Amino acid sequence: MTAVHMQKQVYRMLTINPGSTSTKISLFENDTEIQKEELLIDAGKIQDCLLMIDQLELRMQSIRAFIEKSGINVRNLDMIVARGGSINGVKSGAYMINEHIDTVLRYAPRSQHVSSLAGIIAYQMSIEYGVPAMFYDGVSADDADEIMHYTGLPECRRFVTSHCLNSKMVAREAAEKLGKRYEDCDIITAHLGGGITMAFHHGGRMIDTLLDDAGPMSPQRAGRIPVTDVINLCYSGKYTKAEMANKMRGKGGLVAYFGVNDVREVLKLADEGDQRAKDILGYMCYQIAKGIGELAVCQSGKLDCIILTGGMAYAAELMEQIAERVRFLAPVIVIPGEREMQAMARGGLRILTGEEEPKEYTWYPPEYGSYEEFRARVTAK
Repeated sequence: MTAVHMQKQVYRMLTINPGSTSTKISLFENDTEIQKEELLIDAGKIQDCLLMIDQLELRMQSIRAFIEKSGINVRNLDMIVARGGSINGVKSGAYMINEHIDTVLRYAPRSQHVSSLAGIIAYQMSIEYGVPAMFYDGVSADDADEIMHYTGLPECRRFVTSHCLNSKMVAREAAEKLGKRYEDCDIITAHLGGGITMAFHHGGRMIDTLLDDAGPMSPQRAGRIPVTDVINLCYSGKYTKAEMANKMRGKGGLVAYFGVNDVREVLKLADEGDQRAKDILGYMCYQIAKGIGELAVCQSGKLDCIILTGGMAYAAELMEQIAERVRFLAPVIVIPGEREMQAMARGGLRILTGEEEPKEYTWYPPEYGSYEEFRARVTAK
């Protein structure tokens, strides 16, 4: 048993989930959400933040202000549960956040995904208030078989993940509706948010995925682009490496065309007769359907259902465009929004009650001889 196991009737947990334009924070008692807030971020204050760590102080200030206003006694919490950040060497499930994880999140993230701020914030609060902190089903969780990691270049190892937290949550929910165990189902999930990722679930694992740079464009991502065009942009002399990364993830997709990341605003343009808006939204839906078709081969067409989820799933008109193209594969279930906060709380509850054991995080950049060397060198910069 780990040190966090307790014998209580009610466990109190604070969940932290940074998104592109807000930070969601909730107080749970067991798996019941008793208080929540979405702390909106002024886009003007982060538009020049090329690195996610540049947003840390602004996000931390908003959380502290919320805690003070709401009267939450952080020291009385049983757990702080953060959304898992974009780091290497993570599988699905739970990890207790320690100095090692904090260092990797800060200095060696896999990508500039703002979810990584959650773990850093949770670790700071853990040290300050003496409350254990963890993350669950992180955004970079990769449970795929080794064969799925090959690419056409030996130097490039494929990354196999897909909004793990919400994807597995809604897949479990759909399996229950079908009267089956999640582990016995074959399900495709399409998480349609600021970034779009897709996954094929088989045997309780996401065995193959389309990441947000390997599938359709989205409100904030460029998606799959011919690599020759990307190479030409990289060597055009117009962009730094950080600027190109931000162009692909953050300023791509609908943002690149319309300057907004809210699909509702583009839908409004389309409804008002803007043909360009109609065309781009239609092509985005086509790309989503094509990605679902691509994943359908994972189990040779065996498929229980297709789930469309995420914030964009509230747009019924767009969901019907997608469903019309893929219903021949399997029934389509639309589960709008996300279950991320609930999934985080349930993960925390499983750790607190001893139902599940947290995993040990051991990865560090391979060019360093040890974690100690890695930490000493990066923190000295």
